[in-house]
Amino acid sequence: MNALTLQWHDAGQTKTQKIHETQPSKNPGTIRIGRDPVRCDIILSHPTVSGLHIEIFFNAQQQRFLIKNLREQNPPLVDGQKLVQGEMPLSEGSIIYLGQQQLKVTEVSVPGGSTVPPTILTPPQPQATNPPPIPVAQPQLHPNYYQPTPQPHQQPHQQPQPQLHPNYHQPAPQPQVVAHHHHPVTPVVQQQPQPQGVYGLQCPRCKKLSSYKHLLLGCQHCGHSLQDALSVLVPPTR
Repeated sequence: MNALTLQWHDAGQTKTQKIHETQPSKNPGTIRIGRDPVRCDIILSHPTVSGLHIEIFFNAQQQRFLIKNLREQNPPLVDGQKLVQGEMPLSEGSIIYLGQQQLKVTEVSVPGGSTVPPTILTPPQPQATNPPPIPVAQPQLHPNYYQPTPQPHQQPHQQPQPQLHPNYHQPAPQPQVVAHHHHPVTPVVQQQPQPQGVYGLQCPRCKKLSSYKHLLLGCQHCGHSLQDALSVLVPPTR
């Protein structure tokens, strides 16, 4: 019989519960776990467990036990993975966390199940062989056919080169004279940088400017302190 064994600690005690495939329950076909004794088959007392938290059932098609979440706001952790929707398979050694309550699958017994996939035998395929070459029929010549004799290859006709007299003097080639046009060079005039002005201190009392030398001495016009004076850019004098 297909069965799964759960083990957990509750109030300092170790508890074990075996779940069978055809075990009678409050929801036929599944075993529900949570804190609500009215709706659940396995009751847990830890306050972090939901009233109706999970259910465990056997899938005959997959030949394995599956776990399903019934509380989206408090999803369980199955082997370190959060199960929000759908199902996950359980195997021997799986760890389930419902809130802070831990449950461990200590044994899974599926006598009819097998984790080894079936062996598929395929018949041997015949090896492809190269087809024999197809003979090409040679053309038959008529008995009275006359085959012309191949002619030797003729060189192209060359024009005769003129013969020069022994005392003929060939003039030497004259060097080619290339005319150069000189363009006047325009001198580059460097522009002098324009002065950008200097900074001065504007007296907060008389609004006149003083140089930075009077920062600690005071305004050179009225003697007022320049500690709170504004720094002003004075344009250069043309």
